[in-house]
Amino acid sequence: MPGIFPGVDPYIEAQGQWPDFHASFITYLRDALFDRLPNHYEAVIEEQFRLYESDDEPALLAKPDVAVLRTGKPRGEEGGVAVAELVEPVTVPIASVEREDYRHTWIEIRTLPERSLVAVVELLSPTNKYGQGRNDYLRKRTSYLAQPVHLVELDFLLAGHRMPMAAPMPPGNFFAVVARSERRPDAEVYAWSIRRGLPPIPIPLRPPDPDVRLDLASVYATAYDRGRYARRLDYSAALSLPLADPDQQWAAEQIKTATR
Repeated sequence: MPGIFPGVDPYIEAQGQWPDFHASFITYLRDALFDRLPNHYEAVIEEQFRLYESDDEPALLAKPDVAVLRTGKPRGEEGGVAVAELVEPVTVPIASVEREDYRHTWIEIRTLPERSLVAVVELLSPTNKYGQGRNDYLRKRTSYLAQPVHLVELDFLLAGHRMPMAAPMPPGNFFAVVARSERRPDAEVYAWSIRRGLPPIPIPLRPPDPDVRLDLASVYATAYDRGRYARRLDYSAALSLPLADPDQQWAAEQIKTATR
């Protein structure tokens, strides 16, 4: 079933389906790259596991014990030393910080047979755009940018902090950044709105090999369709994401038209 939106469906992000979509998209993206890469390249899915503290209010794992102490009037003096009155305690629960396992995958393009790293393709997740997860990703990003490696970042999320750039990004809701190693600090930025489909982008390789053209729209449509998101998402729910009012109204009209 085709999607309700012409490009990125924000309901995947809004309704907590991003981890599932991310895993599918990365797999189909790797397949699409293999269809286009010269035979002396490979595209490999890499992964990393981390444990992060939740940004939500810490959950209490158990009810606290209650200490009961007797209170009363000061005891009499014994040997000239007064015994202090006992103070009634206040019962306060000890909070346990909630932690979440986080699995992040990305694609590395390498040459064969030596398997030297040529390019990295990252699809950003919410964890990459908040708190400690963002700090960790920025360190990883800095490491890539310090090497003769191309970096391609895909941001299909409306919420969270954008990746730092030295100049303002062009207007848009979603972005693809192609940072070629030989042209940095400059990078090619592809920006589009929620009302448009995903653009094709170049994936740079090692000279003299030319770029390969990646059809983002086709990969996205495959992940959306095979994930059965059209029937899994609740399009009657409000879209609680940072989106301008005209775009919110446009999205509501899209849903209304599609569900008549």
